[in-house]
Amino acid sequence: MISSRVLKFLYIALIALTTLVYLGYLLVYVVYAAALFRWPFDYDQGEGFELYDAILYSRGEWPYRDNAAFPFYASNYPPLFHLLIVPLLPLFGAQVAAGRVVSFVATLITAMAIAFAVRREIGGRFIPLLGGLSFLASNYVYQIGPLCRMHMTMVMFETLAIVFIARFDHPENGRRHLLLGLLMLLCAGYTKQMAVFTVVAALSYVFLRDVRRALAAGTALAVVAGIIFWGLNIATDGQWWINVIQANVNEFDYRQTLFLFGQWFRLHTIFVLLAVGYLGYELFWGRLSAYSLWFLFSLGAGALSGKWGAGFGYFTTAVAASSLTAALAMGRLLSGARGAAAKSVVTLLIPLLYLIQAPRMLHLPTSGPVFGPLARVLGVADRLVQGDCVTFQYHDAMGYTQLGHLLSAEDYAAGERILEYVRMAEGPVFSEEAMFTLLAGKPVVTNPTQLLNLYKNGLLDTSEMIARINRQEFGMVLFRAQFYPPPVLEAIGQNYQPVDHVCMNGFYYRILWPRHKLGGKAPLEAAYGDE
Repeated sequence: MISSRVLKFLYIALIALTTLVYLGYLLVYVVYAAALFRWPFDYDQGEGFELYDAILYSRGEWPYRDNAAFPFYASNYPPLFHLLIVPLLPLFGAQVAAGRVVSFVATLITAMAIAFAVRREIGGRFIPLLGGLSFLASNYVYQIGPLCRMHMTMVMFETLAIVFIARFDHPENGRRHLLLGLLMLLCAGYTKQMAVFTVVAALSYVFLRDVRRALAAGTALAVVAGIIFWGLNIATDGQWWINVIQANVNEFDYRQTLFLFGQWFRLHTIFVLLAVGYLGYELFWGRLSAYSLWFLFSLGAGALSGKWGAGFGYFTTAVAASSLTAALAMGRLLSGARGAAAKSVVTLLIPLLYLIQAPRMLHLPTSGPVFGPLARVLGVADRLVQGDCVTFQYHDAMGYTQLGHLLSAEDYAAGERILEYVRMAEGPVFSEEAMFTLLAGKPVVTNPTQLLNLYKNGLLDTSEMIARINRQEFGMVLFRAQFYPPPVLEAIGQNYQPVDHVCMNGFYYRILWPRHKLGGKAPLEAAYGDE
């Protein structure tokens, strides 16, 4: 029989090793975030448009506009994330780092909220710490956490809402918890529409405990949210409804959803199984908690990942819910163990489960003085990510990823080359990314995915846009993915000629110049002059 001294040594060793591994994931995340804070251009397509929305708010302007009129731009997301960026603009200027800092801080707050909830429910330090760190260790959170996108801010508000509402029936401060929870739900919904699943989960939990308070809370939330919705629609002459609701009705591919569900489960297997087990335990032998219901309803958001334009980011709420619920499941296993032998087994099992899960989410750069040797030790030094035009020195258990890698000196040089074209162009630039035009001091023209969504739903009149293209009023066209409506792409092809393609951040950026300005010169000669 193993002595208590040996068991204690094993436990301490496992605790230390597990904590070190998950702190290592945190270090990788911080390094990645710091690299993105320095990167001035779009890293993920659309980041610059989120920043531009914040700039419009800072000017007292709405980003919900008529897409048929110049500059053919509108936002398709609620305003709260952009409003959170506004106070940072005097500090950062028109730099995408302002939004990236908001998102990064939101992920840290989410992790702390998970750790707080676990400690409040089961006590201890190790499991709460690992509950929070496991959220940050997820491949999905790592990749999109420091981006200037609203998704992680929504998850932060969702997590805080569940943490508050889980104690709505507390005898001393339950009313305050309920009100704060409802406020967080409102904030989550006006950060991104997908928060509706967390709203349903939270109100369902209140309903199971207190029908009267659930009806009152749900009615109050609906009234306040409805008044804000109505006010926004009136203030924008109906463009809020068109751009935020109607434009987000996209085609659905169930195969993409099935693939992403499989990927999510493969990457987070232990956490998902523990969360499912905890849900089953509460359903049949205990009492459903807000956390289990949140995990269950978060799968609804994942089910929407098959929409065009969606992706694995739709599972980040499920990642937060499973990290929290899995930690609670481990605490339940520990408290339910009877006898010294059983407690010893469970005590050792908990860090082992976290260690077994850790390599399933493996992601890190594979070059540099620290990560290069580490990648060789882990046997992933030669597993590189191949982009459209470059190979990234980065490994991810997901396989191919467009995000997650660090930027190179070549990327910075390529960005400056594209920016030089934008500055040289006479007049506005028809661009698929906003940061180049913002950095060049030019107006932001078009939001390509929004235009395409509206076009597919029969909500976009392209006549003025195409007329301006036919007159070659735009000094340059910048493509990355050609997400514009087909008639717009056809008009561009007839009136603009490629002059260069630049590889940046794994994508080819294609620069097109007005045909009437090229004359008989070669494209680059016409663009740069007689150099």
